[in-house]
Amino acid sequence: LILDQTPFYAETGGQVGDKGVLLSAKTGEVIAVVEDTRPAVPGLTVHRVRTRASVAVGDGLRAEVATSDRLSTARNHSATHLLHAALRQVLGTHVKQAGSVVEPSRLRFDITHYAAMDNAELAEVERIVNGEILKNVAVTTSVMPIDQAISTGAMALFGEKYGDEVRVVAVEEFSRELCGGTHVMRTGDIGLCKIIAESSI
Repeated sequence: LILDQTPFYAETGGQVGDKGVLLSAKTGEVIAVVEDTRPAVPGLTVHRVRTRASVAVGDGLRAEVATSDRLSTARNHSATHLLHAALRQVLGTHVKQAGSVVEPSRLRFDITHYAAMDNAELAEVERIVNGEILKNVAVTTSVMPIDQAISTGAMALFGEKYGDEVRVVAVEEFSRELCGGTHVMRTGDIGLCKIIAESSI
């Protein structure tokens, strides 16, 4: 289904799309369960649904995102930003994000680096990230022209296509990246970051 407006986040930048339900605006009954959300073209979101009742063009619907999944995904997405900054501190500024998977249950963060990380490096990255989480500082977002964003030191992903205006997600002076995903309000909302595996392709 395609709606004229939607609160659902469409899968992009490694973050999975939102799930939830669509309810009849008249009766409140569940019309469809949203199983996945993806972008079709810029500004247009497609909801993959399993319908429970008939739905037609012009029907009034109320969209509700699965809050628990959204919040868990936001925690993991904000953690990727902290990981990125910590990895650059520990391994060097040559480290760049090369992909990610951000889901409610976990995150995977891909980087470019010339060697496997040893246990001491992994422990130091984890210590730095959890230190930022414990500070419980605000995670702020702002929209600005791309040239201005880059001049503030915001990291852009190589190969990504950006418009004239971009969204900058910042954790004080620790992390600043161009990002359109969902995030926590404060680092403390993440809770804890635990690195459970490191491997190479």
